[in-house]
Amino acid sequence: MDSSSARATLARTPGLTAQAAGALIAAAGGDLAAIARARRAARVELPPAALAFLSTPDERAIGADLEWLAASGTVIVLCTDPEYPPLLRQTASAPAALYVQGALSALAAPQLAMVGSRSPTPAGRSTAREFAAWFARGGLTVTSGLATGIDAASHEGALKGGGATIAVFGTGLDRVYPSTNRALAERIRTHGALVSEFPPGTAPRRENFPLRNRIIAGLTLGTLVVEATRMSGSLITAHLALEAGREVFAIPGSIHSPLSGGCHQLIKDGAKLVEQAKDVTEELEFPVSKERLTEARRAVAAGRELDKEYEMLLDALGFEPATIDSLVARTELPSESIASMLLILELEGRVAALPGGRYGRIP
Repeated sequence: MDSSSARATLARTPGLTAQAAGALIAAAGGDLAAIARARRAARVELPPAALAFLSTPDERAIGADLEWLAASGTVIVLCTDPEYPPLLRQTASAPAALYVQGALSALAAPQLAMVGSRSPTPAGRSTAREFAAWFARGGLTVTSGLATGIDAASHEGALKGGGATIAVFGTGLDRVYPSTNRALAERIRTHGALVSEFPPGTAPRRENFPLRNRIIAGLTLGTLVVEATRMSGSLITAHLALEAGREVFAIPGSIHSPLSGGCHQLIKDGAKLVEQAKDVTEELEFPVSKERLTEARRAVAAGRELDKEYEMLLDALGFEPATIDSLVARTELPSESIASMLLILELEGRVAALPGGRYGRIP
């Protein structure tokens, strides 16, 4: 077995942790081709599935992996490689290897995880984009899971901010999930990295996504939850971050919104309440230059000045959804005028139409 085949074998071995793989490689004196002999000689303790696979590797699958690696430009980063993410290596269940497409240097960059609901409010989606753009301008790499909703908005925001972003897959890198984010994944590959511990051909199975979440939590300095219900998978990422000794942040929302329940519970449990992006960087003691801060503020403030009636309407709308009838009562403006103004504000991205004839303000 040559070195390339040995790397592909270790990467495909089920249940193999960085700790066990490191012991195997050390027993082989760093000679990857001698892994099989070292395993027998050193009697490294391995999970049953890993032991079975290393005893009789699937040569056909490994051969196909090698062809795919060459064709796709994917790199296998072993736990003993200098490119392996240092923060992830510190976690108890770090994987033996990662499949990576894009910039390997992104793995060692200071990262912040941003996660949340797959079905966020328009305000939540907008908040994720703007916060991620601010972080990206400040030099933080934004890491998330490429899911619809808050994940995708966070990746998009980081790209908008001209920074780097990392997407961690719950599938093989040959299976972009969801497929609607294929174009986004390609942009992330160009301006950051795509990462997975799963070999090519791995389908989007439910049990793989909590494993994906532990990678997100392990790569990053902290995790920011933007919107989440109390049963959201985002809370798994937050709890894994806590277990890894990382910071957890949460953005509060309306007490009437189910999508605020998860964030409020995290805050009750000790997560840092976040109102502005700088709350996160200050807590992490991450330095952001004044020039980058000024650029971020200008970008946020780039919208047009509002007429007095529009300002009054936004003030009346507040930050909880309201119907046109409610706004008529609060402003005493004609319903026709309010409907027209809401349409203009919606086109400008300041409000969003919600189910039940309600409108919500977008920060």
